[in-house]
Amino acid sequence: MQHRFYVMALGLALAATTAAYGDDPKFTTIDYPGSTSTTAWAINNRSDIVGIYTLADKSTHGFLLTGDGTFTSIDFPGAGNTNLYGINSAGDISGYYTSDTDHSFMLSGGKFIQMDVPNASSTDVWGINPRGEVVGAYVSADKTTHGYLLSGGQLSTIDFPAASTTSLSGINPQGDVTGTYRSADNVVHGFVLSDGEFTSIDAPGTTTYTNTTGIDARGDIIGRYLDTAGVSHGYLLRDGQFTTIDFPDANFNGLTGMNKNGDIVGRYRTADGVFHGYLLTGFQPPCPASASTQVSARRPAGR
Repeated sequence: MQHRFYVMALGLALAATTAAYGDDPKFTTIDYPGSTSTTAWAINNRSDIVGIYTLADKSTHGFLLTGDGTFTSIDFPGAGNTNLYGINSAGDISGYYTSDTDHSFMLSGGKFIQMDVPNASSTDVWGINPRGEVVGAYVSADKTTHGYLLSGGQLSTIDFPAASTTSLSGINPQGDVTGTYRSADNVVHGFVLSDGEFTSIDAPGTTTYTNTTGIDARGDIIGRYLDTAGVSHGYLLRDGQFTTIDFPDANFNGLTGMNKNGDIVGRYRTADGVFHGYLLTGFQPPCPASASTQVSARRPAGR
């Protein structure tokens, strides 16, 4: 059975700051061995990381990087391209693969479980929480993109009110959901759905694009936005305070996942056009009193 949620949309007022990094926070680059590009997409409370790497033949593959530094390649059986976007504290992994179209799956206990929205032309899965609830997006027969939640075997379609497209990106242990929608004026906005209420999220000073990629148990939200010059930045939203987080010297930035320890994963692009994943540890958002202060970040370490 499918259920649709349509409730009142609320605006979220944000305070903007720029991240200041002290002596403890550290960026660590993540590159899958032999790949031409790597992106990290999720991290669980055991510090296991999942993401995507690309080979010279342009094929994409999922990877798991465990806390001890071991990489494992993960491909859906028979698929040409596999993408991993979520991992929970039990080690269950969510993602999608491409054959004739996109198909969602969960990898649990070594078994692949395909999860496609009925009658959809394609299904993508993004976030997964400790209860095994997953969120993502699907394309209906009329070519419209909708968000969905799969919980306890029950599928619910979730569309932001009056949006032309909606996709869901993250779900925390309490069931709060983050997503992204496109409004009638073609502007992309982030949002959170909590206790039946939608709240729109826009980065201060942006006019065209803000997304969300995840939410933790505390309610902190991460994602990326485009500034007025069209440059992509990562952000953390905590208690109404919007903090920009950028990998040093990158020309593209985006945050993609975080765990209860405050560890954050993301992706960045260097001047040569290559994408890399990264792990940021030991970071704390600046206090409002020091919000205008920015100091140099610690240089990233290799991994």
